Amino acid sequence: MSNAEKTPASDGPPSESLRQEAEAGRKSAEQNRQQAEDVREVSEDDRRDAEQDRSAAETVQSANESARQEGERFRRLAEEARELRDQHREALEAIRQDQERLRESAESARSAAESARQATVEAVHATAEALQSTLEQMRAVEDLRRTLREVRDLNKLDSH
Repeated sequence: MSNAEKTPASDGPPSESLRQEAEAGRKSAEQNRQQAEDVREVSEDDRRDAEQDRSAAETVQSANESARQEGERFRRLAEEARELRDQHREALEAIRQDQERLRESAESARSAAESARQATVEAVHATAEALQSTLEQMRAVEDLRRTLREVRDLNKLDSH
């Protein structure tokens, strides 16, 4: 037999008390169920937030990887540009050295041309002096011939 059956019907307050306790237990159970539901919803919200955070973290990680790859690509491009700049600098240095050699060659050629011109001028002067000397010698020879002719002519006149 249950407590309700053992309790006489005339006893109103104890059964009311049980009914109130049962109602309080039911309300408490309802509150516990509601709290459990609230906890489940919060937990579900936390799970969704965690999933979004994980997704966001993966997106950030993917973006970081892309940025790293892009940075690596730019580093390689910069290295290639540095190598090209070094090659251009070396080519410019080679050109500068060639120009310097050409300038030195041109200076040597100019100096040789000046020396040749000076030698030519000196040779012309020497030739002119030689011709002048020869002309003077020819005049002297002509003078001697004339003198000899005169002497011969005088000898002929004296001998006749």
